[in-house]
Amino acid sequence: MGFHRMLMKLIWVGVLLSGLMAAAGVAAHQLARPNCSDRCGGVEIPFPFGTTDGCYLNKYFALTCNQSTGEVIYGRNVIVTNISIQGQLEILMYVAHQCFNELGMLPHDNKHFLRVTAFTISSTKNVFVAVGCDTYAYLNGFRNNDPFSMGCMSICKNISNVANHSCSGIGCCQVDIPPGLKNFTLEAYSFKNHTGISSFNPCSYAFVVKQDHFNFSSDYLYTLKDNKTLPMVLDWAIGNETCEFARIKSDYVCGGNSTCYDPGNGYGYRCKCNDGYDGNPYLPLGCQDINECDSINACTANATCTNFLGNFSCSCNDGYEGDGRNVTVCRPVNQSRDSNYVIKTTLGISIGLLALVVGGSCISWALKRRKLLKLKERFFKQNGGLMLQQKLLNHRGSRETDKIFNVEELEKATNNYDKSRVLGQGGYGTVYKGVLPNNKVVAIKKSKISDQRQIEQFINEVIVLTQINHRNVVKLLGCCLETEVPLLVYEFITNGTLSDHIHNKSLASSLSWEKRLKIAAETAGALAYLHFSTSMPIIHRDVKTSNILLDDNYMAKVSDFGASRLVPLDQTQVTTLVQGTFGYLDPEYFYTNQLTEKSDVYSFGVVLAELLTGNEALSFNRPESDRSLALYFVSAIKEDRLLQILEDNIVNEGNIQELKEVAKLAKKCLSIRGEDRPTMKEVAMELEGLTIMVKHPWEKASLHSEETEFFLDSHTRSFDIDVGIGCSSTTRYDSMTNQVLKPLDDGR
Repeated sequence: MGFHRMLMKLIWVGVLLSGLMAAAGVAAHQLARPNCSDRCGGVEIPFPFGTTDGCYLNKYFALTCNQSTGEVIYGRNVIVTNISIQGQLEILMYVAHQCFNELGMLPHDNKHFLRVTAFTISSTKNVFVAVGCDTYAYLNGFRNNDPFSMGCMSICKNISNVANHSCSGIGCCQVDIPPGLKNFTLEAYSFKNHTGISSFNPCSYAFVVKQDHFNFSSDYLYTLKDNKTLPMVLDWAIGNETCEFARIKSDYVCGGNSTCYDPGNGYGYRCKCNDGYDGNPYLPLGCQDINECDSINACTANATCTNFLGNFSCSCNDGYEGDGRNVTVCRPVNQSRDSNYVIKTTLGISIGLLALVVGGSCISWALKRRKLLKLKERFFKQNGGLMLQQKLLNHRGSRETDKIFNVEELEKATNNYDKSRVLGQGGYGTVYKGVLPNNKVVAIKKSKISDQRQIEQFINEVIVLTQINHRNVVKLLGCCLETEVPLLVYEFITNGTLSDHIHNKSLASSLSWEKRLKIAAETAGALAYLHFSTSMPIIHRDVKTSNILLDDNYMAKVSDFGASRLVPLDQTQVTTLVQGTFGYLDPEYFYTNQLTEKSDVYSFGVVLAELLTGNEALSFNRPESDRSLALYFVSAIKEDRLLQILEDNIVNEGNIQELKEVAKLAKKCLSIRGEDRPTMKEVAMELEGLTIMVKHPWEKASLHSEETEFFLDSHTRSFDIDVGIGCSSTTRYDSMTNQVLKPLDDGR
């Protein structure tokens, strides 16, 4: 027993020495340039970074070491806490905040910005967070050299509604960051100066923080103002060229035994050591060979390890045979059996194992298929498939929309939802381009909604949408209920969104005033149809130019009913959580949570303002008071500056009056109080009248004749807006037939 214990001690000593030797070998790899410091305080500083002249690659990798505090500083005041050779730079980022006292006064207001032109904000390592119960926050930056903004909103009246460890919008709001973001500014604001909640939440906060390094607590509503910085991560790379172009240039930095690769965020290239090598791939010497023979268990017992560049080999010692690696232990030669016996035994075992593997695979495949079929059946039932089938039978018609697709059809149509098939993404899901077996091109929406309590409402909504038959509403062709969340299949519209055609300079020049007026009239007609002519009124709730599609003939198609709500006929408004898009959101709905048809009217007013001015609904390039296009547009009309803000390429001497008429109508739609806005049917009638005047100028002279007045619908209204012009419609809109009834001409 004594000898055995001594032997075990010797073995453990050998193991520890081997580990120390391996660690020493790794530590010996060079990180910095010769004669350059590779550490400041507790932070390792690998090249291309450095703290003194000649020790860093260029000015973008220059750091400052504060010898007294041991802190590493990047730029003017960014504190670096860790540098990874894999391309990450961990820093401490300031928290932007806006604080108020009990009287609603503003004692503290701090915005923070980060200017790091060479590096990007890591989209995989960070999130954008806003904290507060009366808070909205912005992250403004640059992506692909274009200005970019994203927002987050959080409202709560009582701290008892705030859940710890949850950042889903009540007290704390969290948003993913897109790749390639540079040079950002953080801004935190309040809706009502924290009035009534300042006792537990006096401030609004906004910050970018490293994922999994911020665990929200309701205490932060008060105490977060004491946290000046939080950890975040930057992605760094060399230069701004891909490997393909960098390799042929004289300043290419990847050293020996290393490989160049593109990081995927659109900026620069990185280097990594080849397999079997370790070290700093950015140094001229490059990466050094790893001696695998120094590691534990490189080879089995009774085997000799031989190291060579990039790899190693094992061979059995004299007197032993077998595979020296970790597959079979080397055994003494005299224990070998007869070679024929060994071959036969091995062959028999191999055949038996092969039969077991094949049989097991077949059984496993059958079980998986059965499990998949049961899962699809469960999803179909929980998504209301049986209910939908029954209701479709009750509503059976000749339309193509009565189709329920299976999951295999849609996977094949989208090439298994390949990224190249993505048409767009939004808060309610992702839309893919699909091709059905009959070569019909469709748009397939993969929803994010998975609340099983809303299944019956979803089914009713699908049924209503299948009954919609309006040429200016994107047609629902069917759905799939065999997945965890339902999939919707729509007709494919070829010419992109109205937003693209307004805000893309090359497309906007070809979008004439006649086309814009036609698109506005068709969109208004579709919304009027949804409000007044369906079996149950539908409020779209997210009317905006990016949800208006155009076909090759510039016909408007209203799309994206992910946020829509059905309104029972005996109700005029619905209480619901506020959803929508900043810039288009009805302020009355925002403050009261009461959703009405007039909420769509307000959003449509913003669309009209976009068509007239060419400006975006919300822009941070304008002064703060004019960021909202709605406020900017109404203010310009009141100050008689309409002609100054209209888009130049739509204005001519012949259409000034028409532009003023539409501007009047837009201002009426943008009234703060919903009761002051017209209905969508009235808006559609006004726009159709203007469209007829544009197509048939000869009708202008007779618009107010007694003969014309005789044929007007009794509900036609004239809107008087304080800009010195009037507007009256001479058309009648029949929402049930989607037709505009024109006055009879002289040849009737």
